[in-house]
Amino acid sequence: MTYQSPDASSGTALLIGASRGLGLGMAAEFAKRGWRVIATVRDDARTELHDLVDAHPDRIAIETVDIAMPEQVAALRDRLALSSFDLLFVNAGTANMSDEIAGEIATEEYARVLVTNALGPMRIIEACQHLVRADGLIGVMSSGQGSITNNTNGLHEVYRSSKAALNQLIRSYAARHADDPRALVLMAPGWIRTRLGGPKAPVGVEESVPLIVDVMLGRLGKPGLAFLDRDGNTVPW
Repeated sequence: MTYQSPDASSGTALLIGASRGLGLGMAAEFAKRGWRVIATVRDDARTELHDLVDAHPDRIAIETVDIAMPEQVAALRDRLALSSFDLLFVNAGTANMSDEIAGEIATEEYARVLVTNALGPMRIIEACQHLVRADGLIGVMSSGQGSITNNTNGLHEVYRSSKAALNQLIRSYAARHADDPRALVLMAPGWIRTRLGGPKAPVGVEESVPLIVDVMLGRLGKPGLAFLDRDGNTVPW
């Protein structure tokens, strides 16, 4: 299947991981702004994204991919081979909900978080980078907890380390593509009320997503890597 921008005044976004939370909110926000959105889910189960597609069938379509499965990433790449996107954003991620210190967590659990949060996004980027226009943007959902500089209280060691690994991999990618005219963005959205963020977070999806999308669109046409929060401020590495 081929996806292109519906007209010259809008764009086309490929959003990886949009079944709920911030990814779902971003799909809705881009569609609201007139973009054509290809959003992914992990399996065939019905999600809130399907309800959104029912409401906006002319703006949003669904693809399926589990970013922890290389063969599924390759299959997605092949299905989209003739498509062109202005923006590729990888939102898919996971968390270890306990506060276990790194030395005590099961090897399999640590591997699960690291593969999903760091290796998986890189697989998508390496596989689909050629689908993004030369003046487009490649973005990934990181976290302020991935900042080594800002880690002054510990806790959430598994999640923190997975996002720090993601940040390092994106920096390596940027170094290997120093002459690439596309923008690269690591987004630190802040503590938001989602299934991952929990009910105590001070900000909701409806408040945060328009800011996140504004930051992304503001980076279009600006080559180089930036680690930014939802207000567009630089986050220290």
